[in-house]
Amino acid sequence: MVRLLLVGLFAYTAYRVAVRIIDEVPGNVTPLDMPGDERRRLRRQSAAMGVEPKR
Repeated sequence: MVRLLLVGLFAYTAYRVAVRIIDEVPGNVTPLDMPGDERRRLRRQSAAMGVEPKR
């Protein structure tokens, strides 16, 4: 019974810490790019400038 109480207390504490950390992250953080996004981003940037990308 005591072990169950301790596990519950640990889980609740971990949950509260995670919620506090998530709340501290500002909302304007941009996510990291995935590995294949550089080529796609360059294509979009070149298209926006009206230039064909060189291959």
